[in-house]
Amino acid sequence: MTNERLEVARTIEASPEAIFAVLRSPQGHVAIDSSGMLLAAEGTDVTKVGDAFIVHMDREALNDYPLGKYDVKITITEFEENRLIAWNVAGVFRGTIGHVYGYTLEPAENGTIVTSYCDWSAAEQKWKDAGIFPVLPESALRATLGILARTVQRPNGTTH
Repeated sequence: MTNERLEVARTIEASPEAIFAVLRSPQGHVAIDSSGMLLAAEGTDVTKVGDAFIVHMDREALNDYPLGKYDVKITITEFEENRLIAWNVAGVFRGTIGHVYGYTLEPAENGTIVTSYCDWSAAEQKWKDAGIFPVLPESALRATLGILARTVQRPNGTTH
């Protein structure tokens, strides 16, 4: 982890395939969001670099910048089936500011080690200087991993 990358990891008792099924789905992103910002998504499951979908957002959930409701375009920048997915976020009125979100999945004895990250090392300097990174705190990334675990695990301990 660097001062321009925030990452957290958790072992989830589910297969990489079950976890990746959620992460490749626009609706999956909404379902596991811990910030409250993601309201809904439009699009189909992503299958490769360059695929994209729209997410309807509400920044008021964070109570930090008065952006209200807006849409963003999520474009997949890295994709390796059941191992890695990453994307950038582009606003409606401007392109991406250079930060990337992603997940890596590594099979483990008791499930899958899932690492969630936000990397703003490639962001434009003016955005770095604005002090907006990380957009979400470490606790939000951790909470999202907790929701992901709950989403892919059945109440009796078996996975989907």
